[in-house]
Amino acid sequence: MKAPETRADDPIEAHLADLTATLHGPARLKTQMVDELREGLLDTARELSPDAEPDRDAARQAIRQFGTVAELAPSFQHELTITQARHTARTVMLVVPCVLVCRYLVELATHAADRRLPDPLQVAVAHLGGLAVLTALLAAVFLSVTGPLGRRLPLPQQLPLVVAWTGTTAAVALGLSALTLITAAVLATNWPLTAAACLITIALHARIAASARACRHCARLPVTTP
Repeated sequence: MKAPETRADDPIEAHLADLTATLHGPARLKTQMVDELREGLLDTARELSPDAEPDRDAARQAIRQFGTVAELAPSFQHELTITQARHTARTVMLVVPCVLVCRYLVELATHAADRRLPDPLQVAVAHLGGLAVLTALLAAVFLSVTGPLGRRLPLPQQLPLVVAWTGTTAAVALGLSALTLITAAVLATNWPLTAAACLITIALHARIAASARACRHCARLPVTTP
């Protein structure tokens, strides 16, 4: 009796597993891309196979027609990198205004307590706020040039890496903002509000930092631009 074919014995599944391990980026999009490639490989293998179900030789022929992992990965990775960069840019755009609102509420609480931050700290807060706004503007520009209208234009290859470092800059600014909020907590009488704002800032800092780190990793991988 013939032993059932395992996943490792299937050339198409082995090929897709190697490609999946090579690609990095948003998991949902990667799964969708691999599933679409699987359907194409199976359809081609069925056409090449004399039987109803594709055999190994037909599967290998289909793989040769579609290309090796080294040939497919760069174009797949380009799409994943752009999507990851857009995710990072979108995160920066959504998070920075929330943090600015939290900081504004804390400043109101500090002034209500008739306290004020030391002058050097006030200067640092102003600079951090300006830096956060700048990163949000850069993120908005990236989203516009990679949207439906902008995709017709050629994109600089290093643009996703720029977005990654923009996200990293925003994460650093949020981390330092959390320190200023801790100082403000000492001066403010509204401890619950200040503590909540500080915790929110730290959580959002972690979110942007993780997205920017993933974006940096994707941006350093070889890609083939369309």
